[in-house]
Amino acid sequence: MIDRAFFLSDADSMEEEADFNWEEYLEETGATAAPHTAFKHVDISLQSSFQPGMKLEVANKSSPDTYWVATIVTTCGQLLLLRFSGYGDDRKADFWCDVMTSELHPVGWCSQNNKTLQPPEAIKEKYSDWTDFLIQDLTGSRTAPANLLEGPLRGKNTVDLIVEGSVIEVRDLTDPSLYWAARVAQNVGGRLRLRHVGLQDDAHDTWLFYLDVRLRPLGWAQENRLSLEPPAELRGLKSALEWQEALEAARSEAQRNPLPLEVFKDHADLTKHSFRTGMKLEMVSPSEPFHICPVSVTQVYNEHYFQVTVDDLTPEATPLSLVCHSESPGILPVQWCLKNGIGLERPRGYLSQDFDWADYLKQSGTETAPDACFPDAWQSRGFAKDMWLEAVNPVRPTEVCVAQITQVRGRLLWLRLEGLPKSVPECIVDVESMDIFPVGWCETNAYLLTPPLKPVCKYPHISLSHTHTRAHTNGRYCCSRIYVNHRCFSGPYLNKGRIAELPQAVGPGKCTLVLKEVLSMLINAAYKPGRVLRELQDVEDQHWDCHEETLKAKYKGKTYRSSIRIVRLAEQIPDFCRKVCGKLQCCPNLFSPVQVTDQCPESCSMQTKTKYTYYYGKKKKLSKPFGGEESLEAKPTRRRKKRKAIFVQKKRRSSAVDYTPAGSPQDSDEDEDEDYLMLQSGSEEGTSSEPREDHTDTSSVEVANSRPRRAVTLRRATHTGVASSSREGPESRSEAECQLVLERNPLEWSVEDVVTFITSTDCAALANIFQEQDIDGQALLLLTLPTVQECMELKLGPAIKLCHQIERVKVAFYAQYAN
Repeated sequence: MIDRAFFLSDADSMEEEADFNWEEYLEETGATAAPHTAFKHVDISLQSSFQPGMKLEVANKSSPDTYWVATIVTTCGQLLLLRFSGYGDDRKADFWCDVMTSELHPVGWCSQNNKTLQPPEAIKEKYSDWTDFLIQDLTGSRTAPANLLEGPLRGKNTVDLIVEGSVIEVRDLTDPSLYWAARVAQNVGGRLRLRHVGLQDDAHDTWLFYLDVRLRPLGWAQENRLSLEPPAELRGLKSALEWQEALEAARSEAQRNPLPLEVFKDHADLTKHSFRTGMKLEMVSPSEPFHICPVSVTQVYNEHYFQVTVDDLTPEATPLSLVCHSESPGILPVQWCLKNGIGLERPRGYLSQDFDWADYLKQSGTETAPDACFPDAWQSRGFAKDMWLEAVNPVRPTEVCVAQITQVRGRLLWLRLEGLPKSVPECIVDVESMDIFPVGWCETNAYLLTPPLKPVCKYPHISLSHTHTRAHTNGRYCCSRIYVNHRCFSGPYLNKGRIAELPQAVGPGKCTLVLKEVLSMLINAAYKPGRVLRELQDVEDQHWDCHEETLKAKYKGKTYRSSIRIVRLAEQIPDFCRKVCGKLQCCPNLFSPVQVTDQCPESCSMQTKTKYTYYYGKKKKLSKPFGGEESLEAKPTRRRKKRKAIFVQKKRRSSAVDYTPAGSPQDSDEDEDEDYLMLQSGSEEGTSSEPREDHTDTSSVEVANSRPRRAVTLRRATHTGVASSSREGPESRSEAECQLVLERNPLEWSVEDVVTFITSTDCAALANIFQEQDIDGQALLLLTLPTVQECMELKLGPAIKLCHQIERVKVAFYAQYAN
């Protein structure tokens, strides 16, 4: 046996913890952190308590004081993507809700509180008998637990449901039919310090991750007709009566504050094994986890569990046994060490110097366990030599150390634990071990990390105040809240209605996790999620310290994935947020570490939505046209990059008079007006929309590449009015008689105002689209022909017809309010 004292860390190193910084350490040593995705148990621990498919009752937005049943489609932290029952596979009306702020209730809440269950207006005619539909829809489904929707546990992640004092049952190490209750003394990011019920001190505490198969809810043993007794090595500490009294007291406590069953929702189901008694295999030593030794299957309990015992040929051998299942970490087929160039520890009492499996099996008259018994024995899960991580000291489980991977063989890692004497052997852990964690895990969970004995630190002298601040804020890698300021301008890519459904804030937490959640929210709130995902790929700064995260977007049944670089440091978050907002052409405060409680400091609500239009290259003013239709052919005195803009008229008029109203933006060279007109002009640079001949007379379609931008846009609007008048009356009728007169500035129009206007036109059939997409007056003025075609999914004919009406509003806006 190796002296356990070797595994005790130097006390002085604990004092150096404040000086240790992972970022600086990795930078100075040129090392690489193991990827976060390799730690499956940590990824699972960050997931929501809610599961896709759960049913709940939600306030019906379209009909006040009514509710309807919805299904959870997916989760993102405390956000739920919901779909009302009755929509089937149609996801067009899916919506996001924040568990902490939305009105969500368990199924049955309405009947208990005399509230009305009523389907949304859009589908109310789909079924004649909604009661019968609900009965079928809810039969056999899983409902969201009430304690996750209401009360102190509302919105908490699964790990956070496990509070100090929670009671849980723990399976015995040597007998799978034996359990005993334990209280949670400490919860560190899902790593639980458990104290057996009946004991008061920490001398026999056990550390297990909450996903460990040894953990079960209170009552599990009794329900499955298993024994509930204290571990054999502890029974002598108290009388049988004292143990039983302690158990009854724990049960009473658990009834008053039960541990939600959702804690166990992610526990893996055990697969059946095919081991038989007497089979030989190799295994990482359960008592000395720095070598691999031969073991034997000494008992098969059932289809899930079997017992292995370390081979010991000495007369005075004390059997060292352990309960295993088919996916137990550290069990390996015979000859695994030989194939991987690893030394196999000889059994105690084995006489020959060289261990040979063939001779050993012949002498013992036994067989090897076939390779089929060992799934995934060769997979390394993305770990590689020289990567760094955080690992539990196997002899002192309270301690988590900085660790380096010195070699990887199949599913086993060799770790050198820092902060311990250099003579200590390297520990061997399985890639599926729940005692290893990614870089920064301790800092995120405010737990002490044992650093190297002599940390390489770029800035070794840190002031006391800075150290205190770092400890208080959980380090440079953690950020406070990121606010979603719903009142700010959302730009051309994001749906204002979907933005309104987002929570007011995300965080606090690890920078990369918080920002990943925020970016995922923005993608899901986009008109075209794939486009936003593409824009986010270009958000980068060479000075940022970034971590790559894979984000995905779904659109029209297709899923798009892309690696997005996200900043890791808290001080870089404000700059990152502003650059993302700039890329999405929205207000810089739309999502930001700064909360906008009243009026945005950027005054984005007072702008004509031009301020956040970003262009590459220098803007240039255009020369003023001379007036009249001929002005459309005049070239600007300064050329700008060619951007194709298309304008359409149903019938060309013979009149050459320019009907642009006096005082319109055509007479102004202000950059802001120019930006606004550019935003209206149509497609992106390098693209064009070609109307089909069956919809429009080709002679009436003109593509302007080098004409003055102002003239192009205003002529589009003017021709719209002309076309209208030509249909309604004599051609001598003046343009002024057909121009729209607005009673109120369209920038102040609500969604209802827009719907009312569209309903009053010959595009009334399209009014519901404006209602569904929450398009208000500001958004209306930003619509262009390509945007209408793409976001509203209209064919060219209806899109042109709709744009004619929108252009009427724009012309009236220029004439009445632009100045």
